[in-house]
Order: sequence, then C-alpha cells, then structure tokens
Amino acid sequence: MAWRTRNVTHTRLAWRTAQPQPTNTAQTAAKGGPYMFDWAFVAKYAPFFVNGAWMTLFISVFGIALAILTGIICAAIETARIPVLRQITTVYIEVSRNTPLLVQLYFLYFGLPKMGFVWSAELCAIVGLGFLGGSYMAESMRAGLQSVPQIQRENAYMLGFNTWQTLTRVIVPQAVSISTPGIVANVIFLIKESSVVSAIALADVMYMAKDLMGMYYNTYEALFMLIVTYLIILLPISILGTWLERRFDYARR
Repeated sequence: MAWRTRNVTHTRLAWRTAQPQPTNTAQTAAKGGPYMFDWAFVAKYAPFFVNGAWMTLFISVFGIALAILTGIICAAIETARIPVLRQITTVYIEVSRNTPLLVQLYFLYFGLPKMGFVWSAELCAIVGLGFLGGSYMAESMRAGLQSVPQIQRENAYMLGFNTWQTLTRVIVPQAVSISTPGIVANVIFLIKESSVVSAIALADVMYMAKDLMGMYYNTYEALFMLIVTYLIILLPISILGTWLERRFDYARR
C-alpha cells in the first residue's frame, strides 16, 4: 500500500450520498416506536467493514513490528546497564506510557508539519503505535531477561560458551518463554488502541462505524459490526497466546 501524501484528500466512503437519511428502523425508534435490529442494514454494510479491517490490520502489523523492535533495543539497553543510555530509555518509557496515544498522533500528524516534516496519515499511525507499544514491549522483555538466574549465565561460561552462545542458547530462549504472555497482551492492547487512528482520518473499522452512526443513526447495528470485527481479529491472537503460554510452561517443567 503506497503512502498517501498529505495534500491528497482521503477518499470519501463509497456509501456516502449527498443527503444521507436515517433508515426506517432508526426513524421508527426516533418516533418512540420499538426498535427492531436491522439485519438488512448489517448485510448491506458489513462488506465495508472488511476494508476497514484491512486498514486496521495494516496499521497494527507494522506498528507492532516497530514496537517489538523498539522494545528489544530498550530491553537490551536496560540489561546492559549503561547509565546514559538507560536514562534516555527511562525518559522515553515514561513519556510514552504517560501520554495518550491520541495526543501522540496529533503531534505527529499536525505538529510535525510545522517543523517541516510532512508524513502521511498511515505513517503517523504506525509510528504512533510503535512509539506507544515500544515502552510496553520493553518492560515485558526486560522482565523476561532479568528473570533468568545469573547462575545459568555463569554455568554457560564454565561450559565454554562465549557471550553470543550464552545469549542465544541459554538466556533468550528462557526469556522469550517468560515474556510471551506479556508480549501477546501488548499485541492485543495495541490492536485495540489502533481504533484511535480514525481521529486522523484513516478509514479503519472505527472510522466506518462512526460514519455509519453519523449518517444513518443505526447505532446498534454499527456497533454490532464493530464488535464482531474486533472479535474476529483478536480472538485468534488470544487463543494463540494461550496455546503458546501452555506450551512454554510444559517445556519449562
């Protein structure tokens, strides 16, 4: 997917009309009548949520990848105990975790152009998710690395392992198994947080839902499709995380 430049107006959604009107179900409810869930409305507009889901996945996958990379670097710095770098990492983690993602996105999307850096909405969303998620990933990975007993490192050196072999064969495998539940939880957290990117006009599933509610007033149907879409995305990840956690627990016994 090519990056769109800032001066290109985001395409209006395909279902927009010049004067959108409430559906019959919404009109009936507005007049005080009983509200009947409109399954025909769901069937008509559900395909548009598929497009929104692809945007959500696109932003989330690259944002999570950036978060994991950032987390690895920060965890390595924390473990290495280099004072200056640790202070920088601490400042980053505190700023990232104690400011809302929406504010971070606004800074990237509206603030950076004032400094001469014009990024597309997609790139701002990916960097924003990576910036937020990197601090959480760093804490999970740091906890995993520090949970490996020091005596195992010493035993590895006594067996003739060099630093790289000790890291890759002894420390990292155990750290990954311990960090997996936290990493999976962070992945789910970041995918849910991606709903905020609709604030910078990215047509994700939240954007689709808000557009439908604003035009046709079918709030329950739009929210139903939104919930189902997130469940379809997140449930497999949650199940996979549970399976990995059990597998690693069995391997540690």
